[in-house]
Amino acid sequence: MNMDFTHLNEEGRARMVDITQKNDTNRVAVAQGKIRMQPATLQAIQNGVIKKGDVLAVAQVAGIMGAKHTATLIPMCHPLNLTSVDINFSFNQENSEVIVKSWAKTTGKTGIEMEAITAVSIALLTIYDMCKAVDRWMEIVEIKLLEKNGGKSGHVLRGENS
Repeated sequence: MNMDFTHLNEEGRARMVDITQKNDTNRVAVAQGKIRMQPATLQAIQNGVIKKGDVLAVAQVAGIMGAKHTATLIPMCHPLNLTSVDINFSFNQENSEVIVKSWAKTTGKTGIEMEAITAVSIALLTIYDMCKAVDRWMEIVEIKLLEKNGGKSGHVLRGENS
């Protein structure tokens, strides 16, 4: 089986892919993840009584910062000029979860999926950090890309041809 590795140079060492000749396109990615916890922890977050402060406000800023720092965290990611990052939170009372969803946008030569996924991951980790004193067994689950648009593959939704 002959495989061409895009992130290896002629010597077999890691490299960042050359995207110089690619066209700039508008790019959007949407990602989501969840953090499961004890019902009392979810209630404390919703009531704003976690001692470290406003959990969702801090997680919102942390997620945006995470998206902005993706290229410094993931070795082969290109630094991107983000034009927008947004994060929202919803609650699943039945499963005692906070659901985090992110949107990242740019105009550029390469995709923005990693920035959207990083935003969700960092927001979830921040929720964990802020609540671990009351619930150390929280579980971060189901981090995934939901949608992307732009570039050669166009508009792709999770579940379509996957």
